[in-house]
Amino acid sequence: MQAVAPILRNHLFHPGQRVAVAVSGGADSVALLRRLLEERSKLGVVLSVVHMNHGIREDAAEDANFVGQLAEAHGLQFHLHSVDALAAAAAQHETLEEAARNLRYAFFRELLAGGVVDAVATGHTLDDQAETVLQKLLRGAWTEGLSGIFPVVAAGPGSILRPFLDNTHAGLEAWLRTLPQAWLEDPTNQDPVHTRNRIRLQLMPMLRTFNPGIAAQLARLATIATDEEAYWQAELNRLLPVLLLPGRSTRGGGRSVSTHPEEETIAVEHARLRELHPAVARRVLRAAGRRLGANLNFEHTEQLFALVRNSGGARFDLPDGLRVERTLREIRFSRGLVEPETALAQAFPIPGEILAPQYGIHLRAEAATAASATLRPWKPGDRVTLRHSRGPKKVAGVLDRLRVVGRERKNWPVVESDGRIIWMQGVEVEAPGFQFSARPVP
Repeated sequence: MQAVAPILRNHLFHPGQRVAVAVSGGADSVALLRRLLEERSKLGVVLSVVHMNHGIREDAAEDANFVGQLAEAHGLQFHLHSVDALAAAAAQHETLEEAARNLRYAFFRELLAGGVVDAVATGHTLDDQAETVLQKLLRGAWTEGLSGIFPVVAAGPGSILRPFLDNTHAGLEAWLRTLPQAWLEDPTNQDPVHTRNRIRLQLMPMLRTFNPGIAAQLARLATIATDEEAYWQAELNRLLPVLLLPGRSTRGGGRSVSTHPEEETIAVEHARLRELHPAVARRVLRAAGRRLGANLNFEHTEQLFALVRNSGGARFDLPDGLRVERTLREIRFSRGLVEPETALAQAFPIPGEILAPQYGIHLRAEAATAASATLRPWKPGDRVTLRHSRGPKKVAGVLDRLRVVGRERKNWPVVESDGRIIWMQGVEVEAPGFQFSARPVP
């Protein structure tokens, strides 16, 4: 019996769109590529293939070769990027899963920010959606966390697309067999050390004994949570400008907003909070924390509720440097914002490497001929020529597209040689004769 062709969310694409298909070599991503190849004329999209070699397994190069041959067989441009996920995990104190994912999506953002592609499509399935909802539930997510995997995620000037969320992994494998089309099996998917693997191999089979359609049910829950979050976000956009008050109250009913770089304050009148339904009040309190860079969990909001109900004064600290105090009229949130010092420029020879903790990177540079270079923070007026772009662009504009803001933006690193920027963190720079590799340091 002929397997049914996978469902493709065609509405996510538009004519003329340059779409890089993220292909690991597994069944889901290979099926996505083959399905998009079938539909590309109808959709009017230009396809390419992107693959990340995480450097985790000894045979990772064979995976890259398989995907490269698949791209070549269909006449598609191949974007290959190699990283050391193990080193990144150790440096950033992340799990291997987290580090690999962060590195992967950082490269996707580079392609988008550099104007190489307009979108990156990934092969996430209904099973992935179900596993993600369970994983977030186990970690203690808020209701918006149950939204799981979003079909579209904005990423700088482009977007990440998930057009396969209506398909099961088993259905995709069955369809590939009818083509026929080979795929690769990743042995790390069977390693129970990873939380997601334990969910897939242990928890989901047990849940199916209670409800055989549990994956679809969890995916529906994600859809409901996504729609409800969109509603709540619209409500917050209406309420927050009135409820979140900048600065400190003054006599006469005014407010004093400090312009000092080391202080930022937001307040909410506790009488107004008491009037709100708890579902609204929790979101308002969490929004106040987010404005100052803090993520509040359930226990934190309950602690704040207790403060709202109190008649006396109180003061305490929350994570991420957030201080909370109750005044006669308000719950006041404040956080010290220390302006970072400007990082120093560091000269180094190429070929060579440089350890730069002030930028959080260990940078290695290769070149056909010897050259001298300087690692420094960018400055206004800097221009850089990105790979696959026409002419130099303002670094400030590139940082805008990367959505680099605040403290991180001030010391964003670049490498200059002979008056020209030949490397910039987060993007691919057109620099013939030079090759860079960077990894994070604690």
